[in-house]
Amino acid sequence: MAVTGAIFIAYVAAHMFGNLKVFQGQEKFDSYAEFLRTFGEPLLPYAGFLWIVRVVLIAAIIGHVYAAYTLWARASGARNVKYSMKKATTSTLSSRTMRWGGTALLLYIVFHILHLTTKTVGPGPEESIYQRLVAGFQPEYWYIAVIYLAAQVALGMHLRHGTYSALQTMGLTTTPAAQARASAAGLVLAVVIAGGFAIIPLSVLVGIVE
Repeated sequence: MAVTGAIFIAYVAAHMFGNLKVFQGQEKFDSYAEFLRTFGEPLLPYAGFLWIVRVVLIAAIIGHVYAAYTLWARASGARNVKYSMKKATTSTLSSRTMRWGGTALLLYIVFHILHLTTKTVGPGPEESIYQRLVAGFQPEYWYIAVIYLAAQVALGMHLRHGTYSALQTMGLTTTPAAQARASAAGLVLAVVIAGGFAIIPLSVLVGIVE
């Protein structure tokens, strides 16, 4: 699960930093989007790199969900064990909502694809990626922005607990000081990535990006 989690962290971090190019204007943002589609040519077909990334992400999602279900099943079978009960009482909000947060993120991914990739929901069929993004978060579509912002809360909580769990799996939380560092790392990562994503629809709503 740590491996698939690391893949997701790497992807969302890269995706977030790429999306921040929207603040550089339409030309820069659309050029970046086109760069991703032509990366690897002529060895790869047009958009081939993006499809490789998508396949890896789909495989990671399947593996992550399977691992999460396996861990949940084991935890459910150990509910009568005192040690398990003790851990549950000291768990954080992020850890207690991990399963539901993950489900919410899966639903959000589907919505995100329908919104900005297939253009099934939201405004008209703008061909420019920049125009599509800006049109999709206009004030009249405030409810779409709310969905995105709620998803970033779920993402932040998932990243915070997931980062700590990954570091714990690697044996990097064996002392109170190490646990504090792991917790801080998870919090920083969650705030930076989720905050970076959230600032985009907010900036469109208030007219900073137009």
